[in-house]
Amino acid sequence: MSVVKINVLTVPAEQRETLEKRFASRAHAVENSDGFEWFELLRPLEGTDTYLVYTRWRDEESFQAWMEGPMKAAHHGAGAGGGEGGAEGGAEGGERPRPAATGSTLWSFEVVQQAGPGAESGA
Repeated sequence: MSVVKINVLTVPAEQRETLEKRFASRAHAVENSDGFEWFELLRPLEGTDTYLVYTRWRDEESFQAWMEGPMKAAHHGAGAGGGEGGAEGGAEGGERPRPAATGSTLWSFEVVQQAGPGAESGA
């Protein structure tokens, strides 16, 4: 079954718009990666400054290949810059913008059961 990676980002209220714009500017940056299955950016609604970046992958190897390839390149100045799970946009003059998040933790899960509308659960 698939693996899920959730990047837990601490984002101060004054940086929320910046974070969301950076993700929007990098829309579709991961979708063509081998083994990629799903992405969601989850905005907190109440009582927290924590955003969740949800991605689902065919297997751990697919995620690691993305991390060592496109994600690493984005974080080390190749392409559009780095940070926030690859969501930073490049700055003018070649300088990288400061991260919008003040903290980040990566959670990993294996999908053991799933369901969708009108679908039977799988294990």
